[in-house]
Amino acid sequence: MTAAERCEEIVKALAGYRATVPGCYDEPLHEVIERVQRSGSLGKVDIGALYLWKRIPQGRWGLKLLTMPEAHVRGITAAAVQAARNEDLATPDAAEAARKALSPLPGMRTGDALPSALILAAAPDRMAVYDRRARTGLAKVCLSLSDGPGRYRRYMELIEQCRTELAEQDAGIHTAREVDLALYWLGG
Repeated sequence: MTAAERCEEIVKALAGYRATVPGCYDEPLHEVIERVQRSGSLGKVDIGALYLWKRIPQGRWGLKLLTMPEAHVRGITAAAVQAARNEDLATPDAAEAARKALSPLPGMRTGDALPSALILAAAPDRMAVYDRRARTGLAKVCLSLSDGPGRYRRYMELIEQCRTELAEQDAGIHTAREVDLALYWLGG
């Protein structure tokens, strides 16, 4: 698939997503983003809202998170917010640093779906959400993402590749979030 063909698929997918999914679906995400902008961290309530928004199956980690002091949770997430917003780092490097900063929290050691939602809330103009559907969407536009440690960083490299190609095509898609929404739609 050429870059132009990939861009065409991404543009069509984003249009399909926007035509089908009501804007109110992302209200919990936007509320969390606003709180993170004010506080510079995420608390247990914010994580719970993003957990619901991502529709992640309940795991045993929830009780462990609830028994952690809020100040400890906010200290960990504040470091992740700072890493995600660090403009001295390339976006994939900032994504990797933020992902590593979240790893001490229950539910954040493995998998990238929920951690990436927290990272998106920290830097919504820069980061993207990872999930299986977005990964399937990547495959549909002929971009391969391997498993293993550092997957979120590699995902953000591919998102940045798509953003660059879309800019070169003057496709009207500018943010990593727009790319991940298109990939999510493609992968559904």
